[in-house]
Parts: sequence; structure tokens; C-alpha cells
Amino acid sequence: MSDKLYFHEPNHIIHLRVWALGQMVWGAFLAGLFLLAIAIFAGVLYGISLFLPEDSKTAPDPNTWSNLVQVEVTAKV
Repeated sequence: MSDKLYFHEPNHIIHLRVWALGQMVWGAFLAGLFLLAIAIFAGVLYGISLFLPEDSKTAPDPNTWSNLVQVEVTAKV
């Protein structure tokens, strides 16, 4: 075996800082990949929406109760 330690830097504090920076860069890379995946998914949905007819984009949403229930708003003065 060797009598030298397996550290790239002779100072342990510098080695710890390099390791921490590497962990932060790796986390930022993974967050960037996640953000890219969300952007690609949104782009695919937008691309699919271009194939839909124009009437489907302006029609009221059939899944909500807001079209069926009338709400009376009274203002108190």
C-alpha cells in the first residue's frame, strides 16, 4: 500500500469544499434536467393543442360546476 492519503488536495478543508461544490453542481444539473423535462412536456402539450379545432379552445369547460350553478353576489355598503 501507499503511505500517502487519497486526497487531491493536501488540505482537508479544501477537499471538503471541492466535494461540497461538486454536490451542488450535480444537484443543479439534476434540477436543470427536471426543468427541461417539464418544458418538453409543456411543448408536447402545446404541439398537440395546435391540432385541435379552434372551437374546442373557446368552448366552456364541461368539467366544472361553474356553468351550472348561479352565484349571487351582494355588495354590502
